[in-house]
Amino acid sequence: MPMHIAAHGTWSSPLSPAVLARGSLRYGFSSFGASGALYFSELRAAEQGRSVIVRLDASGRSEDLLPAPYSARTRVYEYGGRSFLVRADESLIWFVNGADQQIYERADNGVIRQLTAAEELRFAELTHDAARGCLLALAERHVAGQEVEHFIAAIDLASGEVQRLLFGRDFYASLALSPDGSQLAYLAWSHPHLPWDAAELHLCSLDENGTVVEGCQVAGSPTASALQPTWSPTGQLYFALEVEGLWTLHTLDAQGAPRPAAAISGELGAPLWQLGAQLWDFLGDGSLAAVSFEQGQSRLYHIDPADGTSRLLSSEYPYIGQLSTQGQQIVFSLGWAGAGSELVRFDVSTGRAQSLRCAHTGLLDDADISRAEPISYETSHGETAHGFFYPPQNHAYTAPAGAKPPLIVLVHGGPTAGAAATWSATVQYFTTRGFAVLDVNYRGSSGFGRAYRDRLRGEWGVLDVDDCVAGARHLAAEGRVDPARLAIRGGSAGGYTVLQALAEHDVFAAGSCHYGISDLEALARDTHKFESRYDRFLIGPYPERRDLFMARSPIHYVERIQKPVIFFQGLEDRVVPADQTERMASVLRAHGIEAEYHAYAGEQHGFRKAETIEHMLNTELNFLQRVLGLVKEGKL
Repeated sequence: MPMHIAAHGTWSSPLSPAVLARGSLRYGFSSFGASGALYFSELRAAEQGRSVIVRLDASGRSEDLLPAPYSARTRVYEYGGRSFLVRADESLIWFVNGADQQIYERADNGVIRQLTAAEELRFAELTHDAARGCLLALAERHVAGQEVEHFIAAIDLASGEVQRLLFGRDFYASLALSPDGSQLAYLAWSHPHLPWDAAELHLCSLDENGTVVEGCQVAGSPTASALQPTWSPTGQLYFALEVEGLWTLHTLDAQGAPRPAAAISGELGAPLWQLGAQLWDFLGDGSLAAVSFEQGQSRLYHIDPADGTSRLLSSEYPYIGQLSTQGQQIVFSLGWAGAGSELVRFDVSTGRAQSLRCAHTGLLDDADISRAEPISYETSHGETAHGFFYPPQNHAYTAPAGAKPPLIVLVHGGPTAGAAATWSATVQYFTTRGFAVLDVNYRGSSGFGRAYRDRLRGEWGVLDVDDCVAGARHLAAEGRVDPARLAIRGGSAGGYTVLQALAEHDVFAAGSCHYGISDLEALARDTHKFESRYDRFLIGPYPERRDLFMARSPIHYVERIQKPVIFFQGLEDRVVPADQTERMASVLRAHGIEAEYHAYAGEQHGFRKAETIEHMLNTELNFLQRVLGLVKEGKL
């Protein structure tokens, strides 16, 4: 069929906001049962953002295990993570219910009972201590007027009684009970650090009652963080440890000191934003399946722990965020841990892969999918930044001869996160309409080693902005995008970068800020515990460097922003409270700058409900088309 000729950014897309929103699925953490069945969480926007535990048996038959209104979701550290645990014999599943953050137990006959009843507590990282009839869990205690407290708890499976097992540190994570139940490994760290900076690996012995009888730190420091303690089937402890700025696989020698366990290319780890994230595990023969990251892209490896040798299994998957194993089978999610777009089964013995679940199946024809092109470009200080470029793609449309597409620069959150070249419905939503997209891995992003991640130290709001601006200018100079129609879009920390870019540079014609930070001083005073000292790394100590907090807060120099901005905000957001966004939009309007503000009841830090996603996408597209001067053609 002949192609329609229409201006970029106005094409009719097969990916409508309604289809995208109501078909939005995110595949979370998975685990195998003894029968070979796979259990995984599936976040469904069409069900008000409910997270359902799904069982996929060996024959391929699937079953939802949680009826409404139950939802398996933990809010520990606000970002949550792994929220359910399958008992080894599959007779029970324990899960954290999203509404009340209590632990519930589902029997194999479908009966669900509440296990804990501690309203002030949230739970995560459930671990079964079969010998002692209890669950071990990370607990988070909320009491009005007090700082949130974290500890490792033991929960009696008969009574639901919660007892403190380990406490005194600001943060804990990655509980790992040895196969014989005699030792517990875990990560701990304290303010002002975050886990990817300074997580320590601790190992303690437990007596027959589960009481800690002795323990010690075995690895980790502010210059060499530890990650993901994992026991081998024979009771050997493995973990990742930063050496020369890269997480590499280690174990303990006969004296209990860390020693390298494998030679592998790239970095074996990623920042711990999601509790329970797992990037390697043991196969049935005692070998390991592991994910490594090189230049922000993943590689799947097979490791022989006997001699530390490794072989590449696959490099075709751009970002693997989570894996689980059984026998010679690996199941992994494509995308960030807890929010993958596809579940894939990989057979190590045959090298064959099978897609088990795919969030975008049937949404777009292959001819309408824009593929990521990795790019690197020069930025400030003569350094290099990275990103993924997506050109416009729609088989039914072409632009007038010589026309260049508008560009949307995407800014990821964190800021210690990263852009990944996996399927993104948001990217395809815009590229099928004739926009180009640049997803930026600015200095500070993960997947490039600690030196690149630490480059943002004290430079947040400066170097990340420079890299977004340099990326847009680079593509414009190459003639790949229209320099007069450049927009910038980001959420959370990325939303802050959006506002900073509009204030500090006259490059972008519009900005889209999703639950973004505008007042760094307010953030220092009012944010959740996990990130409450993050600003010391990103900016400087507060209040000693209040001058920097003021100088880099867009709320204090709104007059510099001369381009339209659209804001989206969840009203239950504890990471970036809604009043920040409300004030920023109000002050911009008072200065005569167009500032649309859209708030959503029941939404937190990131949107989960289909109606929210649909409204946001429709509103954002209309805004961008209008302010960039794009004449609409056909249906949106």
